[in-house]
Amino acid sequence: MRAAVLNTAPGHVDFEEVHMDAPGPREVLIRTAAVGLCHTDLHYIDARWETALPEVLGHEASGIVEAVGVEVTATAPGDHVVTCMTAFCGRCRYCIDGRLTLCANHSRLRTRPRPALLNRHGAEVGRMGGIGAFAEKMLVHENSVVPIDRDVPLDRASLLGCAVITGIGAVWHSARVQPGATVAVIGCGGVGLSVVQGARLAGATRIIAVDVDEHSLTQAHRLGATATVNATAEDVVDAVRRLSSGGVDHAFEAIGRRATVEQAFEVLAPGGVATVLGMVPDDQPLRMAASELFLHEKRLQGSLLGSNQFPTDIPRLAELYVQGRLELDGMISQRVGFDDLESGLASLRAGGVNRVVVEFT
Repeated sequence: MRAAVLNTAPGHVDFEEVHMDAPGPREVLIRTAAVGLCHTDLHYIDARWETALPEVLGHEASGIVEAVGVEVTATAPGDHVVTCMTAFCGRCRYCIDGRLTLCANHSRLRTRPRPALLNRHGAEVGRMGGIGAFAEKMLVHENSVVPIDRDVPLDRASLLGCAVITGIGAVWHSARVQPGATVAVIGCGGVGLSVVQGARLAGATRIIAVDVDEHSLTQAHRLGATATVNATAEDVVDAVRRLSSGGVDHAFEAIGRRATVEQAFEVLAPGGVATVLGMVPDDQPLRMAASELFLHEKRLQGSLLGSNQFPTDIPRLAELYVQGRLELDGMISQRVGFDDLESGLASLRAGGVNRVVVEFT
């Protein structure tokens, strides 16, 4: 099959013929239908974060099940499915406590007797997050996939597995936003717009969207933001405090930069919680007034893929879409074919887009 392989970083993906192994026990073979492009993909292509190479990137995907290995019970051939990187064992203390993203055996679930992918030289090719969606087919553990309602178009369904579940999951699980809460969202790309929608669904009374792009702010307002702040025209901290009468109960950082994480902490009211969704590089240590932690009981926390419980979260999100309560259509800024993957990545890198979706024919 054809796959887009990252062989060097920083670099670009190379289209190659690769060999995929047959599904083993508890594995699912999926024909890829669509994959959303995520800034996480760019982090590895641009070498902001390291990964073992060669590797097939892509993780925000949907498709149709072609075959299953023995012992698979989660899905069957013909199912429309969404993938999620947070495969879980269901037995460790984190899984039993409902914290699937922290599964102690996550990496072990990807271990198999033979490589899943080989390139033309016979070398093993990795799969990002155990998925590797920049390819015509995916071979994943059954605990990385969930069937969805066929009423959800597969291009829109792909967004559920990363951008949407990260943003809404952070509202539902990580921050546990309550009705009547005030919320600030810093960064209104695909993840930030999902936070806005999650806050609206949770019953937040004030949702303040912050970005440098007017189109993104317009989208945020359309999806539920009650006020917007253009960070190029206003001081973010002053503006958010003014719009929230002194500070917000919850702030979400969806960019992955030290400065914006620090802003998220600064805009909190006493007792507020700042939740970081962006991938801040380790060479950007955070700076904040420690006295705020004990004098005002502010909290700073992280959230991996929205602290999701994806086997139940994704079907719920799909149902909300079918009901018209979750907007997915307008979150897609651009669609490209698999052969135009590089142009889609270039659009994402240039900014001004919410989500670019690669469609497979």
